Amino acid sequence: MRQARTYRVGADIGGTFTDLFFQANDGTELIHKVPSTPDNYGRAIVDGIREVITAHAITGSQISEVVHGTTIATNTILEGKGARTAFITTQGFRDVLELRRIRIPEQYNVFFRKPPALIPRRLRFEVDERMRHDGSVARPLVPSAARELLTRIADQKVEALAICLLHSYANPSHELALKEIARELLPAACFVTCSCELLPEIKEYERSSTTAINAIIGPVVRQYIESLRSLLVQAGIECPVRIMQSSGGVLSLAEVAKAPAYIVESGPVAGVIGAARFANRVGPPDLITIDMGGTTTKASLIEGGAISRTNEYEVGAGINISSKLIKGGGHALKLPVIDVSEIGAGGGSIAAVSEFGLLSVGPASAGATPGPAAYGKGGAQPTLTDAMIVLGYVNPICIAGGTVRLDASRAQQVISEQIGVKLGATLLEAAHGIYVVAVTTMTRAVKAISTFRGRDPRDFSLFAMGGNGALMAAAIADSLEMKKVIIPKNAGIFSAIGLLEAGFEKERSLTLMQPVRKATQADLRHRYRDLERGLLDSIDATELSGHMVRFLRKADLRYYGQAYELTIDVGKDDDDLDPERLNRAFVEEHIRTYGHGSHSDRADIVNLRVSLHLDKEAGDHIPMLPNQSVPFPVINSGTRGLYFGATLGTLGTPVITRKALDRNPISGPLVIEELHSTVLVPPTWEVHVDDAASFILDKKR
Repeated sequence: MRQARTYRVGADIGGTFTDLFFQANDGTELIHKVPSTPDNYGRAIVDGIREVITAHAITGSQISEVVHGTTIATNTILEGKGARTAFITTQGFRDVLELRRIRIPEQYNVFFRKPPALIPRRLRFEVDERMRHDGSVARPLVPSAARELLTRIADQKVEALAICLLHSYANPSHELALKEIARELLPAACFVTCSCELLPEIKEYERSSTTAINAIIGPVVRQYIESLRSLLVQAGIECPVRIMQSSGGVLSLAEVAKAPAYIVESGPVAGVIGAARFANRVGPPDLITIDMGGTTTKASLIEGGAISRTNEYEVGAGINISSKLIKGGGHALKLPVIDVSEIGAGGGSIAAVSEFGLLSVGPASAGATPGPAAYGKGGAQPTLTDAMIVLGYVNPICIAGGTVRLDASRAQQVISEQIGVKLGATLLEAAHGIYVVAVTTMTRAVKAISTFRGRDPRDFSLFAMGGNGALMAAAIADSLEMKKVIIPKNAGIFSAIGLLEAGFEKERSLTLMQPVRKATQADLRHRYRDLERGLLDSIDATELSGHMVRFLRKADLRYYGQAYELTIDVGKDDDDLDPERLNRAFVEEHIRTYGHGSHSDRADIVNLRVSLHLDKEAGDHIPMLPNQSVPFPVINSGTRGLYFGATLGTLGTPVITRKALDRNPISGPLVIEELHSTVLVPPTWEVHVDDAASFILDKKR
């Protein structure tokens, strides 16, 4: 009997659009794009799913899984709309969230102001107790004093409580005792989180900040999850729902509700996961990804098919330029994160001229509402999308196969009045200036994860995705002297595809603080196996069904006297735990990162890490197939005038679809219109289609 068709759904929520990708168990693919709903982002997901299942006669019971990436946690912190939260710490450490680290992102900016503490001082409390670094009790916790403190906190009507005591990673008993009393004295709805359960690692500020973030966003994320689940049930969809976490794996709603800090960077990482799968299946293995939507542009590095990850991240600093050298602008989040550099420049980024005559693009965005001026929804400021319409790069009549109508005259008006007049430039010069500034801004994001890390971008291919990535990719590659651009099939919704490429993932860690050469293989094996057993015990049996369990072991090491660690892969076998092997691996990573290393100097193991991965059993995974693209009406095809700057001027440029391309290169200028993206091939580039249905742009010799 033929197996009933079921669908997995990837839902990527952007600042402007929400993208949906349906993948059936027989390989059938459906794609859909709807405007995001900022008042409740989950509503766009459910509305979009409803539209698809209605159009294709699908029942709610045929939806087997929904996976999505969300920016709800990040936005909560950026907008300062988190829960009213109290913070309990050891006596004498009340101001650790205020003091932070002595680091600033702008070395010579005397006007720099660090962001305010996550939790105001009036809601930060001290408790008279003390643990030593080895876990022994220096000063016991007095239950009566703890109850008195929590009674005072209850009077503050807080919605969440963060508990982070000194050296609780070595002995969590005091934190757990406080949590038990809090459950008794605080309202049942109060979100309580302990650092020993979230991040049992050394480094007081990082642990305090991470715990505070988890508490602040906890009630907001929990409410979002409950709302999403309710909306799906109302639509007749009762399948498992999972959310992408910052490290690239997915978690169930129950896991996210307990530790929402793991999804702070959920939104930007799905496309990187999809690109990594692409690199390992199709190649090339070395990619720089750039994901440009309506609000931001994200860049990441894939080297040898491997994703770049970090445990040093900051949130709340506005736009993130991911670099170990640029820290202090936000709040520390010491959890696994895919290393993504993010810039506030997208299709909806607003262009403006300052009082000094300087042109800027972003980070302010028109978003989904009101959107660019050309959308005709009340937008009164020029955006990058308006500029690309004026330049001819974007269809002046409509986009998305005719579903979004455009008013080109409105785009011309706002650019001429608000940019051209102020700069003393013609309409085309002003629009091209907006485009060039946006390209320059996006190039910074690429440099942050390449040249700032000692990598030469010319050794990589640029992998462009997102609704606007294919319009900017060649210009960004030109600025970095890169020779190849890859634009995958369905690039406009590639992050939604990447969501379905991710598997369940969960991590645990343990602080060891031991010279690597004094460690024994037997002790390391025992500690890693304890972490692995703890991970297995923490996962619901239903999650394990139909999956193969895989563990990845890592370790954080540093030279004696250093303040920051490097993470190395340990290997999956117990034989890989030889201390000398670990020392060699650390030295090699130190040389690769900093350009020098020493085999003779003392190195310490700081933390041990284990991540659990659930892989689908053989035959239960459908790869990204090069299926035929969804047909759509071609509007205003033929030839269109495109402006390429003062040197080349306006050139008559063919407008085609992918059907006009094969493996034989065609020279630019060229515009290729897809359902959810537009590919711009400048005059100095050529394009062809490869076996994976990707557009390959090569720089002309």
